[in-house]
Amino acid sequence: MTRTGVAVSHPCGALEGTTQAPGDKSVSHRALMLAGVAVGETRIEGLLEGEDVLATAAALRALGVEVERTGAGRWCVHGRGVGGLAEPEDVLDMGNSGTAARLLLGLLATHPLTATLTGDASLRSRPMRRVSEPLSRFGAAFHGRADGRLPLTVVGTGSAVPVRYELPVASAQVKSAVLLAGLNTPGETVVVEPSPTRDHTERMLRHFGACVQQEDGGLVRLTGEPELVARAISVPGDVSSAAFPLAAAAILEGSRVTVSGVGLNPGRIGFIETLREMGAGLVIANERAEGGEPVGDLTVTWSPLTAVDVPPERVPSMIDEFPVLAAVAAFAEGTTRMSGLAELRVKESDRLGAMAAGLAACGVKVRESADTLEVEGGQPKGGVEIASRLDHRIAMAFMVLGMGARDAVRIDDIAPVATSFPGFVESMNGLGAAIEA
Repeated sequence: MTRTGVAVSHPCGALEGTTQAPGDKSVSHRALMLAGVAVGETRIEGLLEGEDVLATAAALRALGVEVERTGAGRWCVHGRGVGGLAEPEDVLDMGNSGTAARLLLGLLATHPLTATLTGDASLRSRPMRRVSEPLSRFGAAFHGRADGRLPLTVVGTGSAVPVRYELPVASAQVKSAVLLAGLNTPGETVVVEPSPTRDHTERMLRHFGACVQQEDGGLVRLTGEPELVARAISVPGDVSSAAFPLAAAAILEGSRVTVSGVGLNPGRIGFIETLREMGAGLVIANERAEGGEPVGDLTVTWSPLTAVDVPPERVPSMIDEFPVLAAVAAFAEGTTRMSGLAELRVKESDRLGAMAAGLAACGVKVRESADTLEVEGGQPKGGVEIASRLDHRIAMAFMVLGMGARDAVRIDDIAPVATSFPGFVESMNGLGAAIEA
């Protein structure tokens, strides 16, 4: 049987050129959702048109929001105002997107309606109790499988009470779900973070006119029942997607690659900091602000890499980049140690286990524990097939690794890559990669 999702990443020479990362996935989800509960017409430029974000758009339509694509990356949303979402007539399919599911549960929890969310096999395996537990404090009820897994039905409340919630672990998704529930709740909703996480939700709430205060001690305060007013949004390039061409340039001698228009949210730049610590020649130019988010052009020029210890406090700022960082570590001199990675066990796949197994198959010495990964650098031998486990970041990480390995690396299924980086293979080959798909 032919598997149309198979790809083979061949060893290649230096990469050269300029490319763009697709629109930031985290910002794209939030742009659609907040536009859906704003008053008026919001025009969005640069929206990521991957499967995850399209699932959010479809869910909003089912909730009564007018969502229209007007061109490549250009979308128009006619919002219904805070508290204005309608009860859907059918189950909401969130595909593979944990972000979409968790944030949407936050919005729905304080609407007087009943809705059921489901998703693909990967999403149905991921825990949702981390959001349903704090959201139930507003007065919502949840009915689902063990650990709150999807399919999950939310019975929203029409008489929400404000909540003060202290996050047990740093999570931008849980924080955002609570803040979105607080929109249609009278009074002040407060979230306390144990350590800072990405603040896309807070920035975009302010962009639409909400009163959000961030204070010392990790406190985030939202004044409920604002009138959000439609505002134009320009979505920056996704730093998590930019990480792949930048990583490839970092491991291939003689390379120089620029990714333009990348979002540089302070809660998202841990990978950039780590690449610099490893010795990569990384420069940020043309820094600017777009839609409330800092943006810049990133250039990596190859330089020999050395291993580093990645501190656990940096994990929230680069949680999605650890798969490709592990691939980069396989080419660095010494042993790279990463700790505090338990959250990787419950992403689209068990990313910690997937990377450890794939690296070992490629001849890399790795040591794995419940929340740590140690990678001994050198040059991976490759010459194997990697199971992507329906995970876009695992697939892309091993395509990057294959570019610098001694022999080609075969990926069993790259179809999930469309969730975050449509056109990934074409983009990389345009820089000089040799990926067959």
